[in-house]
Amino acid sequence: MSLVRVLAMVAALALPGLPWINAAAAQAAATPESLAAARELLAIISKDTMRQVVTQVANQVWPTVERSLRAKQPDISAAQVAELRAEFERIQLEYMASVMDDAPVIYARHFSADELRELLAFYRSPIGAKALRVLPQVTAESMALMMPRLQQIQAQTMEAFTKVLRQRGFPI
Repeated sequence: MSLVRVLAMVAALALPGLPWINAAAAQAAATPESLAAARELLAIISKDTMRQVVTQVANQVWPTVERSLRAKQPDISAAQVAELRAEFERIQLEYMASVMDDAPVIYARHFSADELRELLAFYRSPIGAKALRVLPQVTAESMALMMPRLQQIQAQTMEAFTKVLRQRGFPI
């Protein structure tokens, strides 16, 4: 697998559910109160969670990235590989943090200020704090289970959908 494909896969894995909509449109529906609560919530959620997600994703994809690096430059040292991995994680964390800058307006659009305060209370509770610590690992493990099957699932989906298109008389 090429390095570019691996990095594209990293972006796809690392960023599901993050705000990919126009922040200005989301801002229009947010109240100042809900926006303030959303900012407070995201400060709690993203504090350590992003670092954990980045580490988990890197743990999953780095062996493939490293193999690609070593195939192209067999004399690369262990120190260089370690330095490149740190740089990879730093870049990914920086990118995710910038994407998350727009998240409060999206949360504020979908949740009232009271609902956001309830979420804050949950994440400040023992089980909420545990969820913040553990869910990145759960997500990483789930993705690790899914990844080997993803290509097969995509192929099966396209095959089944092609069959539907044919049955309904659409050109393929």
